[in-house]
Amino acid sequence: MYVGFSGSNGRLTSNQYILGWSFSKSKEFMQSLDLSKLPKAPIPRNEQAPVPREEKNKLLPLLIGLVILLLILVLMVLGGVYWYRRKKYAEVRESWEKEYGPHRYSYKSLYKATKGFVKDALVGKGGFGKVYQGTLPSGKHIAVKRLSHDAEQGMKQFVAEVVTMGNLQHRNLVPLLGYCRRKGELLLVSEYMPNGSLDQYLFHDQNPSPSWFQRISILKDIASALNYLHTGANPAVLHRDIKASNVMLDSEYNGRLGDFGMAKFQDPQANLSATAAVGTIGYMAPELIRTGTSKETDVYAFGVFLLEVTCGRRPFEPQFPVQKKYLVKWVCECWKHASLLETRDPKLGREVLSEEVEMVLKLGLLCTNDVPESRPDMGQVMQYLSRKQPLPDFSPDSPGIGGFMPVSVEASSTIGIPDSSMHVSHSILEGYGR
Repeated sequence: MYVGFSGSNGRLTSNQYILGWSFSKSKEFMQSLDLSKLPKAPIPRNEQAPVPREEKNKLLPLLIGLVILLLILVLMVLGGVYWYRRKKYAEVRESWEKEYGPHRYSYKSLYKATKGFVKDALVGKGGFGKVYQGTLPSGKHIAVKRLSHDAEQGMKQFVAEVVTMGNLQHRNLVPLLGYCRRKGELLLVSEYMPNGSLDQYLFHDQNPSPSWFQRISILKDIASALNYLHTGANPAVLHRDIKASNVMLDSEYNGRLGDFGMAKFQDPQANLSATAAVGTIGYMAPELIRTGTSKETDVYAFGVFLLEVTCGRRPFEPQFPVQKKYLVKWVCECWKHASLLETRDPKLGREVLSEEVEMVLKLGLLCTNDVPESRPDMGQVMQYLSRKQPLPDFSPDSPGIGGFMPVSVEASSTIGIPDSSMHVSHSILEGYGR
């Protein structure tokens, strides 16, 4: 039996507020309680006293105003961010893109592919920007060249690469997959070459030096690519920047000619003398400033490239002695002193075919002849490299051979070539000709 305060809930526990009580074993003697004299019950902790209606009426407009102000601020911030991003990264499309433009990528897809262009994805730096590697959702590996957006020349380079590469298809060219243009962002997307550029193997000891078999194979690859640009593309394309650092190596170490930042279509009607002299010092033909770029100036640069790959050194080494400073002149002088093979890369060893090395060195000198008309075209170069046609008969004392004159864009435009210079003739026959 439960009596008292626990009589109402038995074994269950409860909290009781005792304001007053009266208890007796007999109803006759129980004293009645005067409820009017009992104190007010306290408000439980989990309950709040009701807010007076007058105070509610005062707080409601204030709360509504604060909510509206907060919404306005949020909308202003979101609108500002949207306007800023839209203004800075607005897509740009011009008339030339309709005719030449390859596949267009969104900036968002490239940003995700490179994980936000993080430092770990950086694989190289060029004259106008940086190159990142990335992976598309399809699993395809790409290289993204992010051009410097604060230079007008960067825009010109971007246009040149897109227009030139958009329609070119050759196994020895680095294929351009697409591009992205936004205000402040210029990006080119190409197939990723996992083995990097050739110069990393020629001039950096941390990478294995390529064998002679690999070198001659790469030389043939680039000759084929350049021949395609000159004769297979319509109109012909002038690369204008052939060098080891612009030769990429795919997964099988095949040579791929890339970086078309200085390339342009050849216009037969153009005034070549008005063409700006562009290129890299050491690879620029002596007539470049006077006559402008041409197929012959590309051949000259390829000749320097032949010597660069065979000798394992750059065309201009300022720290070398004077007689060895300029590659073309040094190779020619060594030939005069019957020590031509001494110019080959020491890393090649003695097991290489001396006859083939000598042929490539002489071909390099032939391509760098001071007289443009005496240089072979790229079709002939391919014949010589494949040994389907012997080199023409010439010596280190032949006119125009080894007369290397370094060209600078600041140099005078009156570089002359003697009219009495003899031209070396080239004749191509099937098989072995005369």
